[in-house]
Amino acid sequence: MDIIGIIGAGNMGGALARGMLKKGAVAAENLIVYDADRAKLESFTKETGASTAAGNVDLVEKADIVILAVKPDIAPGVLAEVSSAFTCGKLLLSIVLGLSLEKMSALSGGRARCARCMPNTPALVNEGMTCVAMGEGAEPGDKETVAALLGSVGMIEFMKEKDLEKVTALTGSSPAYVFMFIEAMADAAVLSGLPRDLSYKLASQAVLGSAKMALESGRRPAELKDMVCSPAGSTIEAVRVLEAKGFRSAVIEAMRACDLRAREIAGK
Repeated sequence: MDIIGIIGAGNMGGALARGMLKKGAVAAENLIVYDADRAKLESFTKETGASTAAGNVDLVEKADIVILAVKPDIAPGVLAEVSSAFTCGKLLLSIVLGLSLEKMSALSGGRARCARCMPNTPALVNEGMTCVAMGEGAEPGDKETVAALLGSVGMIEFMKEKDLEKVTALTGSSPAYVFMFIEAMADAAVLSGLPRDLSYKLASQAVLGSAKMALESGRRPAELKDMVCSPAGSTIEAVRVLEAKGFRSAVIEAMRACDLRAREIAGK
């Protein structure tokens, strides 16, 4: 079985690792991790049973597949540091915002076969949405390898790199908006007298069930919304207020701002 190496045990790198371990896509003895934050690294390996690399170069030398999960500002330096450790047969998966396939290849000395990925944190509970663009140097079996690995933590969608640039706000950042929505619904329920924990549970399940209907029913969200809105009923009254308060516009403008910032980061 391939040895999977993850550089960066932060929120996203940790979510991917825990999700893959939970699903059995990788065994703890075949997972090696490194993070410059020693306390974070020790906590992560103690929790998961993964091995600890002595450093970035050591990790790349030992791994067959390397997942780069560091902050955008340090990613170029990390790749430059480990470029000599990439040899034939190694696959580099990057989840770094703004790091293009061209840059990945150049910074790894042209020796790594590259794939650029945009996952999200629900990978931790195996309900992630990961968008992937494969590099030109990818071999025939690489796509299947990536699908098996990242598909184990949720849904996976392959696309052209130019389209990958457009999904940051839609999939990568969107869990934050959804969590805010759940929190707001729970706050309203608490205001009406329900206990906090119960309010979070009911709101979360409502969002989970609604998302499942959107994915599996074959109906457009507008149709599903109309199914809930009885004439002169309470739901259409809630929809009226959401429209009056600019709910849709707020979401659209927030995503546009997220997209703009993501492009600024990529430009750096």
